[in-house]
Amino acid sequence: MRLQYKLQGSPGSPVLIFSNSLGAEMMMWDELVPLLLPYFRVLQYDTRGHGGSEVPPGPYAIDQLGQDVIDLMDRLGIRQAAFCGLSMGGLTGQWLAIHHPDRIRKLVLSNTGAKIGNDERWNGRIDTVTRHGMAAIADETMERWFTESYRERHPERVAAVRTLFLRSPVPGYAACCAAIRDADFRERVKEITVETLVITGDDDPVTNVEQAEFLAGEIPDAHLLVLPSRHLTATELPRSFAQALIAFLVGESVSERGMHLRRSVLGDAHVDRAGERINAFNADFQDFITRYAWGEIWARPGLSKADRSLITLAMLIALNRRSEFQMHVRAALNNGLTVGQIREVILQSGIYCGLPAANDAFHSAQEVLEELGISL
Repeated sequence: MRLQYKLQGSPGSPVLIFSNSLGAEMMMWDELVPLLLPYFRVLQYDTRGHGGSEVPPGPYAIDQLGQDVIDLMDRLGIRQAAFCGLSMGGLTGQWLAIHHPDRIRKLVLSNTGAKIGNDERWNGRIDTVTRHGMAAIADETMERWFTESYRERHPERVAAVRTLFLRSPVPGYAACCAAIRDADFRERVKEITVETLVITGDDDPVTNVEQAEFLAGEIPDAHLLVLPSRHLTATELPRSFAQALIAFLVGESVSERGMHLRRSVLGDAHVDRAGERINAFNADFQDFITRYAWGEIWARPGLSKADRSLITLAMLIALNRRSEFQMHVRAALNNGLTVGQIREVILQSGIYCGLPAANDAFHSAQEVLEELGISL
């Protein structure tokens, strides 16, 4: 099965997978991604029958949609990931957590239910789009997806989402309707052992608060968050949604977020060694580094981790901080920089910091690369 996907972020970061709703594409998450990239490697994909993914003959089943995710993870070498699915994507997430709990680190179920709608509703939807196309249900879908105030304030965003909806392949859309129609986890969600965050909108007419409360009540380790939105909560409230994900997946405090970033950039071994050396004399300084350097500065979305590594290497060459430079050579590799890019920043520093500084940087970097067994 060929799925169109996009994987962004530094290789040292844990993976977060996004799964789209019925009639949407992976772009529905684009507004959240810049806010999340400091913390995660983000994998977006188009569900089968949607966007640029393959449209095999239907009907589909929810186990096929879930297995597609496992196959994609295997192809990309992703052993475990956090998973966030909205509506249809939430059903996919429930299947994954029930059948492959070892592959899902934490689970976010947004604007979904253990059972969504009934046979009459979905069979009618399949018949309508098959006979008359996506335009026949486009306007009512936008009304269900967004509050009236959002539609009035952001007509251009709603129009863009409507355009994506209209280009949905009818056979794929109808086949996914069948998958949603036949999915029923009401008796099985209690089997989910993965820590779960359930998000819904207080005005969602598709999957209401009562359905979210059922999920949060049945899943043993679940938390519920209700936001002021309709069905596409992630699109209507991208900043609030992203902050909820960070709080759940990383931590609510600046210290927790800083430690997450410190580990993803510098590596567990380095951070563990630093932790072993904490004492009464340096404890406040270590806390300051974690909160301010990592929890505040490295967490800002304005620059990628790779860009921050390039800047940091250049400044450490200029300041002649050899041990810190070597530490950040390792960090740069964790953040996805190549040996060639590290070489270029050292060459650049030879012009603006002086040849002795660049010469020492080459020697220092080479020591690290040889220690890591990287061929030069």
